[in-house]
Amino acid sequence: MKTDIIPLSEGHFTIGKDKIFVPFDLSQDDLNERPVGSLLVEVQPFALVNEKDIILLDTGLGFAHPNQQAMLISNLEKHNIHPEDISKVLLSHLHKDHAGGLQLEAFPNASFYIYRPEFDYALEVGVPSYFPEELMSLANHPRVHWLNEPFGVIEDYISYEHTGGHSREHIVFWIASDQGLIFYGGDEAPQLKQMKIKYVAKYDYDGRLAMELRQQWFEKGTKESWTCLFYHDIKNAVVKL
Repeated sequence: MKTDIIPLSEGHFTIGKDKIFVPFDLSQDDLNERPVGSLLVEVQPFALVNEKDIILLDTGLGFAHPNQQAMLISNLEKHNIHPEDISKVLLSHLHKDHAGGLQLEAFPNASFYIYRPEFDYALEVGVPSYFPEELMSLANHPRVHWLNEPFGVIEDYISYEHTGGHSREHIVFWIASDQGLIFYGGDEAPQLKQMKIKYVAKYDYDGRLAMELRQQWFEKGTKESWTCLFYHDIKNAVVKL
């Protein structure tokens, strides 16, 4: 299936040890004025449009504009995609910057695919990485499809796999398309540079595992010409390996 890939940037942010996302203006802000160790990241869900589905990959921070419209919704509408058009929402994990915009009522026709062990883990760990109270609405909702196995296939053309590098119950996705496999690694593969170099991140649950997975994916993806989607990359949202 021909698939259009639409990055839905919510902007640039710095994040420090306090796990608070602070907006950052590249044209005027100075990273050196932020707390030592702060990271500069993009926050960028993706919409994938094909003949069968309009898929949303993660849901951003959940921030709203001054007029109260959710940033995710307004970003979709810029591309003539309305909330009721979304048919599938795939969640790599439930950290607040990936699931903050996870409002079931906002996407009335969507099926939500969530790894059940990640949901249980989020409730166990809690803040500041997760917002358990906001996740409780998922528990018994009829449009939530729980992924219980460590790997599997969703409707024949989307596959997922439990990885457990960035967070203990993280999963990644491959979506088949006419242009080859589209790979979405969430926070296991958040930026292109981390795919290219050996990089153990202190903020990962298992930094060495995450590094090894990125190396494996980069090698395999290069051989097979994957299209990779990078959620936190300021310059490289979509890259064909």
